[in-house]
Amino acid sequence: MKKTVLILCTGNSCRSQMAEVLVNHDLGPDVRALSAGTRPQPKVADGAIEALKLGGMATDGLYPKDVDAVMNEAIDLVVTVCDNAKESCPIFPKPIPAIHMPFHDPHGEPIESFVRVRDEIRAVLIPELKQRFGVSE
Repeated sequence: MKKTVLILCTGNSCRSQMAEVLVNHDLGPDVRALSAGTRPQPKVADGAIEALKLGGMATDGLYPKDVDAVMNEAIDLVVTVCDNAKESCPIFPKPIPAIHMPFHDPHGEPIESFVRVRDEIRAVLIPELKQRFGVSE
């Protein structure tokens, strides 16, 4: 049974988008990732798109979504990736386990910062989800 994880941040324009793509890319057969924001920005950050493309991942169709858009999804875990989203995490229709894994916000920084955050998300979040959901290599 495929598990669904919601990656939540404030703007849903950088860290949560990169995490969504990484989880779907690395754990796709076993885990489905969605991302949303408590106050979504108008577009996904160019640096996030570029960092994902540099990592060989598809970025078609990415756009910031409000958390209300995913409220009725069957979510198994919520991961907040910024402190603000943790503080303003919404109440879901049913209790959902949540973990907080903050990552640096590279907005306005050079592409190297986005790549560093992309790699940190992969190094920290992917193993956590594998362990939590019992996903083998």
